Amino acid sequence: MSTIDWLVMFGTLLLIAVYGIYRTRQIHTAETYLRGDNEKRWWEIGLSVMATQASAITFLSVPGQAYDNGLGFIQFYLGLPLAMIVISVFFIPIFYRLKVYTAYEFLENRFDVKSRTLTAVLFLVQRAFSTGITIYAPSIILSQLLGWPLTSTVIFIGGIVTLYILSGGNKAVTVTHKQQMLVIYAGMFTAFGFLVYYITRDINLGEGISLAGYMGKMHVITTGSESGHFDWSDRYNIVSGLIGGLFLQLSYFGTDQSQVGRYIGGASVRESRLGLLFNGLVKIPVQFFILFIGLLVFTFYQLNTPPVYFNDVAYQKALHSDYGPQLEKLASDYQLASELQQSNARQTVNRKEQTIYEYQESGRKADSIRLEVQKIVEKVEPSTQDDHDYIFMRFVMDHLPVGVIGLLFAVIFCASMSSTASALNGLSTTFSVDIYKRFMFKNATGKQHLQASKMLTAAFGILAIMFALIVSMFDNLIEAVNILGSLFYGTILGIFLTAFLLKRVGGNAVFVAAVISELVILYIDFSTRYHWNTPTIQIGYLWYNVIGCLLVMGISLVLSFILPKYEIISEGIDLPE
Repeated sequence: MSTIDWLVMFGTLLLIAVYGIYRTRQIHTAETYLRGDNEKRWWEIGLSVMATQASAITFLSVPGQAYDNGLGFIQFYLGLPLAMIVISVFFIPIFYRLKVYTAYEFLENRFDVKSRTLTAVLFLVQRAFSTGITIYAPSIILSQLLGWPLTSTVIFIGGIVTLYILSGGNKAVTVTHKQQMLVIYAGMFTAFGFLVYYITRDINLGEGISLAGYMGKMHVITTGSESGHFDWSDRYNIVSGLIGGLFLQLSYFGTDQSQVGRYIGGASVRESRLGLLFNGLVKIPVQFFILFIGLLVFTFYQLNTPPVYFNDVAYQKALHSDYGPQLEKLASDYQLASELQQSNARQTVNRKEQTIYEYQESGRKADSIRLEVQKIVEKVEPSTQDDHDYIFMRFVMDHLPVGVIGLLFAVIFCASMSSTASALNGLSTTFSVDIYKRFMFKNATGKQHLQASKMLTAAFGILAIMFALIVSMFDNLIEAVNILGSLFYGTILGIFLTAFLLKRVGGNAVFVAAVISELVILYIDFSTRYHWNTPTIQIGYLWYNVIGCLLVMGISLVLSFILPKYEIISEGIDLPE
């Protein structure tokens, strides 16, 4: 990158961090540190919720997902609007009525302390690992693109976030989220504008989209039954999106403290509801926009020669290995195949319908060569799985002008900081309230609680950095976080829905049911992932959320007729009829 790009990137990041520290320098109470000042308006809540969800992985991996597989990933979010409505109706009023710091305090009121603690621990385990991934995933890509050591990149991202969260806690998260989202959208719209400009120099935008359609990239909605029967292993279709996605989003937004903490500090129930509904209304269009940018990158490379492998660092290592001559031959073949594909693309655009088949065949030929290159790179660098997480930023570095490159790198860092900040705040708040204050130091003064909360923030920041330094790369970054969440979210959601809907179920029943359900979900995933010598169950990960939730509810209901019943302590909670 040029000096100007470095200045743009570092200047943006430092301004946001310094602003967050400055705005929250007067926080002296544990309540404000953990919950904020209860003054957030609906649009601030909505932006903070979106910033928490929009990690760096979103902007690195989602465009690559569209480049490789088209727009079908949008189906992952189809259950989101309904989830926002359910949370607004059932979850938010109860959280406000109890004046909770964390979502899990409600469970002690409804069940008992062990149910609250189990749910909090499940969240802590899941979110601690996920936070490590949200730091590691962009770090390994940015370190290779920028030429930084991986360790330095991880420490930079994790350290700068931990620093300003230590200053202001929940309020610092909200304050900086607004600036981070401004940078993110400015960068993505700028990239979109340049892509449209580059493509329309040769063809109009509609023709470019048609090219993507000919290559099978425009299938937005699929049923999962294209083979004649429903495929339970298909990850993204309208059924899994509406049902599995609904359960996942209910758990994430309704029970994950990194999200709950964004809206329970609102000025009122109304403001929190409007903030969540705002998120439900705009999230799908925003996500579609990010996918569409990836589609435009694909279209751009139908008219221009793409790299034979987008992860240039890994490719260069392979090129200087014993496989070098073979890679050079494949690169030469790829150049010819790509030129033929570009020629066929232009002829297809010029209404020569008979060239569509030739265009598709030349595209498949180029893809097959890229696949051969990928296999060789993986032999040299076994930790390298797939290069599509590098596609968008490689396009940025190769084709965008000076200054804009620095802005787009600032986007990735801002996204990583926004999601990591919410996660660290959620982790420290949950441990502080549900473990430290509940079991360790029940009579701690406000000052002691504040000091402990800050120490926990630093501890979880260090833990996330340490995990990020040892975690290995998944096949796909955006899926890695969602899969990890799905291993736990179904069980957590099942506990909460049991609390809301099954009044006869007590603490003992739901605790046992939750443990059994979590073990079942882990078995289903591990038996497939590690090919255990047992019949494997091929199920897409979105369904884990449905299965885990229904198992908790079903098993706890059965156990409620068997285990000794204890009085349900509601302390004034109005549960749904």
